[in-house]
Amino acid sequence: MKPSSAQLALAFSSIGHSFVHLFAGFYFIIVVSLEDAWNLPYADLVELWTLGALMIGLAALPAGWLGDRWSPAGMMALMFIGMGLASITCGLIDGPTALLVGLTALGLFAAIYHPVGIAWVVRNAKSRGKALGINGIFGGMGVASSGLVAGSLIDLYSWRAAFIVPGVVSLVIGLALVFCLLKGWMVEEKRVQASDNEHHSRADRFRAFFLLMFCMFCIGLVFQATQTALPKLFDLRLKSFVGEGLFGVGALVAAVYGFGAIMQVVGGHLADRYNVKYIYLFGLFFQVPCLFFIAYGLGVPLVFAAMGAVLLNSSALPAENMLLARFTPQHRHGLAYGMKFVLAFSAGPLAVQIVSFIQGRTGEFTQLFIFSGCVMLLAFLAANFIPNRRQTGGSTTQPQPAE
Repeated sequence: MKPSSAQLALAFSSIGHSFVHLFAGFYFIIVVSLEDAWNLPYADLVELWTLGALMIGLAALPAGWLGDRWSPAGMMALMFIGMGLASITCGLIDGPTALLVGLTALGLFAAIYHPVGIAWVVRNAKSRGKALGINGIFGGMGVASSGLVAGSLIDLYSWRAAFIVPGVVSLVIGLALVFCLLKGWMVEEKRVQASDNEHHSRADRFRAFFLLMFCMFCIGLVFQATQTALPKLFDLRLKSFVGEGLFGVGALVAAVYGFGAIMQVVGGHLADRYNVKYIYLFGLFFQVPCLFFIAYGLGVPLVFAAMGAVLLNSSALPAENMLLARFTPQHRHGLAYGMKFVLAFSAGPLAVQIVSFIQGRTGEFTQLFIFSGCVMLLAFLAANFIPNRRQTGGSTTQPQPAE
């Protein structure tokens, strides 16, 4: 039986979420191997991802604009094919300058997913929290698998294979999506859902939007810094536990992010049933002690602290996306999510620079996670001023009786 257009859209959107996070995270394992292959310091090599991380942020806004006006499915096909070709190129070149160019192209195409794919999910979902949670699992699994895939391919073959093999798979998926479009198996959905934003004053909408933008930047900065530093942190502090090679480090990173990914469904489930703002606040606040513990932790407690920080960060994301949708008209969702991910992922190059600066001068990450805990505390304080939902005579498609 041929799958429906909606089923195909959900499948490609979920796979795309996994691949974007895989490509955004696997370099932090590859870079550990490049230290030996190219005989260059970690601090210099990790900086090569700075422009790629910047592209994921800056290109999100035009990508969201194009997704609103052109075709989400067409943009997704462009993303898969572009990421695949860029990753294959990275695996074939030699030298830091060429790799910098390849990584920048990879970031440019990866920027398409979040403003286009997330808006696509929100547009078609009946239960937004549940749908965003399920979609978030695939994204979290992409983060988790980035370390495992890269570490396995490096240990089995080489760092080049860690670029080329995922690139080939992404290219094939992109061509499959083009095939489905040409066959007419996918039809763009134009479903319109009522928005919650009309229940708030103009001042409330602007206040909520700018507060959310600040919180999103803080969350993005902490997420990117943690994702950048965690493989090297485990390599430094858990050498006796993970053993030689990079498979052990990659597997441990995969366990941390895999557990966090599953919790996005829990966060989405709660966001459908309870006050979204309070779910968001909970996720922000309890990251603070976890990040402080990572700063000084060793052994198994360090792994659990990392799991806690990632879990809480991930579980807050469905609530965050629902809050943004609440204060934004549906025909501007792609643009709004584009602005969100400009901020969230533009924090990436800053995070890379902070990680490089601290590790290059101290040889460790203690100061990084103290700083991250303070940033998350600021986000929690700001989020307290986001307006709560007002109950009026208007109806919505997302009832939340607890609010």
